[in-house]
Amino acid sequence: MAKKPKKEEGVEAQTEEKGLEAQAEDQKPPMLSVLAQYTKDQSFENPNAPDSLRSGLSAPEIQINIEIGRQMLEGDNVEVTLMLKAEARREDKVAFIAELEYAGLFAFAGVTAEEIQPLIMIECPRLLFPFSRQIMAEMTQNGGFPPIMLEPPDFAGMFRAEMMRRAAEKPTN
Repeated sequence: MAKKPKKEEGVEAQTEEKGLEAQAEDQKPPMLSVLAQYTKDQSFENPNAPDSLRSGLSAPEIQINIEIGRQMLEGDNVEVTLMLKAEARREDKVAFIAELEYAGLFAFAGVTAEEIQPLIMIECPRLLFPFSRQIMAEMTQNGGFPPIMLEPPDFAGMFRAEMMRRAAEKPTN
């Protein structure tokens, strides 16, 4: 027959459990939450319409520019903005210019100071990009052109390049 545990052993086990729970709360895993996503600014210019929409014209040459902006807010919140610009030209004439600022409001928890910059500059834009890409595709299509399908950028590479640029700018003493 099994012995019943003494009351003292049960109290000790409960105390240990509470101690482990408190430790687990102190060591929360890193968390990134998307609180909101929204269009801050959107513009489509078709300055040479209707001539730029005639059939039989060659496909325009398109230049794509992607920038990332961030604004730290109170607490552990940050607004990250993807700024996309597509400028299409045929020879010396502008076919269209599409610009979009698409932002997200993010919250962080359990993240160290060293981990926060890569999250802001890599993971947040990576979460925003599919939505901004869809908006850009619909915008160009609604402007009378084929939808522009942007390839996902290498946000990690962009972050590394920015860190290397900043390191090169720092004066050495």
